[in-house]
Amino acid sequence: MSLLLEMTTVTVLALVITVVLRLFVAEAFYVPSESMYDTLTTNDRILAEKVSYLHRDVDRGDIIVFKDPGHWLNEVQKEPGALRRVGEFVGILPRSGEGHLVKRVIGVAGDRVVCCDKAGQITVNKIPLDEREYLLKDAKPSTTTFSVVVPPGSLWVMGDNRAESADSRAHMGGPGGGFVPVDNVVGRACCVIWPSDRMTMLRPPETFKKPGLKK
Repeated sequence: MSLLLEMTTVTVLALVITVVLRLFVAEAFYVPSESMYDTLTTNDRILAEKVSYLHRDVDRGDIIVFKDPGHWLNEVQKEPGALRRVGEFVGILPRSGEGHLVKRVIGVAGDRVVCCDKAGQITVNKIPLDEREYLLKDAKPSTTTFSVVVPPGSLWVMGDNRAESADSRAHMGGPGGGFVPVDNVVGRACCVIWPSDRMTMLRPPETFKKPGLKK
């Protein structure tokens, strides 16, 4: 009986630790679409870490997982089964994409983000972004023109696969103007953890380190 009690205690403690890690440290997610291709592709498993944003703000170039800010997800998604939900909750299975999106942060509060300059590049605070590091070869930064100033507590986000991403640009006329509240951010996608041949770290591109970009 004491052995059974000990095993039960260890199991419960392990589950509690797993849940705490998921809530406050890191969480795994499925990538549900091609909107971030080919940085991320459908059914990649990514790890969204939550520790960085305890001591710094969300920054340009970060790939973030965030809660749907309001009807961005139009498709009807299959409700996971009970066992699947339990596995996701305790962290032994990655979360499906339900109610969450993954995009790259292009502008933060106070930034003026414009598409596009005479060279066809997106600018942030009049600084052009060289996006060749993460966009598909020969892809245009955007076929939608816009000029926005990111309000306080908000983000302007775009998918790396610009032609297939219903991101901030697609929701400029909706509630919130296409901006994502910082409070909706779940974490920073720091790495691809599965499949094994796509395992890699995800780091902000060099273009976001340009002098003068930060106001």
